[in-house]
Amino acid sequence: MKKTRILIAKPGLDGHDRGAKVVARALRDAGMEVIYTGLRQTPEQIVATAVQEDVDAIGLSILSGAHMSICEKLLKLMKEHQIEEIPVFVGGIIPPDDVEKLKAMGIKEVFGPGSSLKSIIEKIEEVTTGGKK
Repeated sequence: MKKTRILIAKPGLDGHDRGAKVVARALRDAGMEVIYTGLRQTPEQIVATAVQEDVDAIGLSILSGAHMSICEKLLKLMKEHQIEEIPVFVGGIIPPDDVEKLKAMGIKEVFGPGSSLKSIIEKIEEVTTGGKK
């Protein structure tokens, strides 16, 4: 069976990427192929990388508070590039009121502080493979 390919990206001006690196390593250790973009990526760069790398999912780490505008722009660009079927996950500091708004927009899942690595891995596997490894 083909490995799940997931893009982990740090959009915006936030320079804190420790959490993204911890999640990327956990996903890799769970058997996924992880493409990490590094810091300060624009939605355009993230979509271009997702297309080039033919990813199965996109994970965004956002701590800056710009999650609504970043996700809105990313999802719009994904639709323009005809890759809107790729599930997008968001992790970071997301106010509870915004979680449902993000999901209504099309974000598959939002992982806040304290989310276990196990729950993140399980949700991504469930969405990308139907739970089959």
